[in-house]
Amino acid sequence: MTCGRRAPTKFSRRLDNEAEKSVLAGRHVVVTRPAGQATHFAEALVAQGAHPVLFPVLAIADVADTTPILDAAIRLDQYDWAMFVSPNAVDKALAVVLAHRKWPGKVRAATVGRSSEQALARHGIADVTAPQERFDSEALLALPEFADVVGRRVVIFRGDGGRDLFGDTLKERGATVDYVTCYRRAKPAQDPAPLLKLWSEGRLDAMTVTSSEGLRNLYEMVGKLGQGWLKRTPTFVPHERIAEQARALGLRQVISTGPADAGLMAGLLEYFSHS
Repeated sequence: MTCGRRAPTKFSRRLDNEAEKSVLAGRHVVVTRPAGQATHFAEALVAQGAHPVLFPVLAIADVADTTPILDAAIRLDQYDWAMFVSPNAVDKALAVVLAHRKWPGKVRAATVGRSSEQALARHGIADVTAPQERFDSEALLALPEFADVVGRRVVIFRGDGGRDLFGDTLKERGATVDYVTCYRRAKPAQDPAPLLKLWSEGRLDAMTVTSSEGLRNLYEMVGKLGQGWLKRTPTFVPHERIAEQARALGLRQVISTGPADAGLMAGLLEYFSHS
């Protein structure tokens, strides 16, 4: 048996040709999602002939004490709603909850994005309330299900230091709200040298950033030299709140896209088709 590269098939040659024709072919696009969560988007970039540069700007870690999650699991039947702020919240919370009990059918799940809906479905929770156009707390609060919540009990699974808008608004509308921290966010100890090298060679074409906190981390991580280049680099973000943060940091080429990986990809393709 000999080992080596297989001869290209007709199908693989067609994919290679399509990638070569893409406006992203040969371009270096930075993906800043946390480690372990960038594979899908990186593979989509490769399919377009681009070179994904993985540079995580958020580290997701387990909480040191899972007792609050376990307590919430024990009391879960007391709640009307369980809200998950992100796919990380889904995976980290349900890893504990479902290890101790089944999900109670009377507790309705809510979230703000399609990725979180998909994460809930992977855990067997398919009946999920979520906005279908804008993907944030404001859009979730605008749904009719949350217009009248007097006397309702809500548990919110989130990371440390998350936004309080959803919970605070529900309290103002008469609900009882409990927060459960189920993961920690941190700034990774990531060496910016690969980005600085690409920038110095004029070969870093685009940044993609998916959270305001991650953007602030990125700005600090690349240092003063990198900040100058970052401000001139096309930066694609899937939410206007992140775009506002980017402009506040002095970034001059901020492109707001649709949500999730599909929105980022569509934004990249549109932008570079006109460049």
